[in-house]
Amino acid sequence: MAGTPPSTKRMKTKVVRSGGKIEGWFSGELEQINKFLLETSWKTINTPKLVSFIWMKQQNLSTVRSLLKEQRLKKFLELTRNIYPDLVKVFHTNLQFSGDSLVSHVKGVDMVITNDVWTAVAGLKFSGIRINRGHLGVIEDFNKIQFYKSCLKDSNSKVRNFLVGGLKLDERLIAFIVPWIITPRGSNHSTLSKEDLLMIYCIMNKVKINWIHTIKEHMQKATRLSNFHYPYAILISKLLHYFEVDVEGELAEIIKPSSEINNGPLRKMGFTKIGGRWVSKDGDHAGPSGINDEDEVVEPVATDYVGPSTDVGGERITSMTSFERLMLNRMGSLAEQQNNLYEMCQNRFQQFDQNFQGLDARFGNLDEQIEVIQNHISDL
Repeated sequence: MAGTPPSTKRMKTKVVRSGGKIEGWFSGELEQINKFLLETSWKTINTPKLVSFIWMKQQNLSTVRSLLKEQRLKKFLELTRNIYPDLVKVFHTNLQFSGDSLVSHVKGVDMVITNDVWTAVAGLKFSGIRINRGHLGVIEDFNKIQFYKSCLKDSNSKVRNFLVGGLKLDERLIAFIVPWIITPRGSNHSTLSKEDLLMIYCIMNKVKINWIHTIKEHMQKATRLSNFHYPYAILISKLLHYFEVDVEGELAEIIKPSSEINNGPLRKMGFTKIGGRWVSKDGDHAGPSGINDEDEVVEPVATDYVGPSTDVGGERITSMTSFERLMLNRMGSLAEQQNNLYEMCQNRFQQFDQNFQGLDARFGNLDEQIEVIQNHISDL
């Protein structure tokens, strides 16, 4: 019973990839064909994500929406189209860095990605500060611990790891977008790196980042590290379209509804909608999105009795005792851990599935590889 569906899916992939396509992908370059078959075809492609600015407007997430528009990220974050997983891997296999440009070669088409191409396809400009692992001292007054604590709903919490679970709404949503879309990785989305924190700091404080540089550095990292997932499947598929690469007959995958950031992920993060505004489920209503700097924020005080009710968006919310707040915080933490476990299992199963597809591609195209090698030998 368990064996039939996977077998059908793998057979479909095998049929799509056969018929001399690999040689066509690489224009007969034997060295790159071997690199693809032995190395890069095995690598996993990151699950694509996108976020709609219309959705953010509808959900009164005005602060995050404004901050991301300030960074000129709107077009990039909203990119969507069918993706071509095989050609995405071909693009990464042939990827080179030439000065300020990226260069790749797919199906006989030379793709020279200049700053003008970045602007046309993703709406990005080559300007702003450069952030990468070797260049993190660009903000002199940045202190990752102090900044992280300022993002927490409870700024008095002890900092052991830079977990996303306790962040306020605006910071939590941006902390979701950074490791899922801007610099996507295959796992560990629940813990922020120093680069993540610095990007969030710059976004929150309207410090312009050179996102072209950031994306190119991330691509280079994915190319260099064998265990790093391939990022930017939607962006690369857009680039294939821009350079008019023939995708007729290629394996195509549609963007699933689960790839779009919407109300569902916000609820999983521990927020609920009350009176048209998103607030934290744990009872801390001190910092919903869109709050002004001049608004007075009153931290809730723990008590041993049930206090008076307060109004949030026209609804009555009863103050909680310290024990109730403790239990809700623990439940929220447990929910976050379960969500992280679900994401880890989902990514692992996706990796298994893609590895099986890679095995099918290798076995299905073994004769083709032998024929290509024989042809090259006969030409010597």
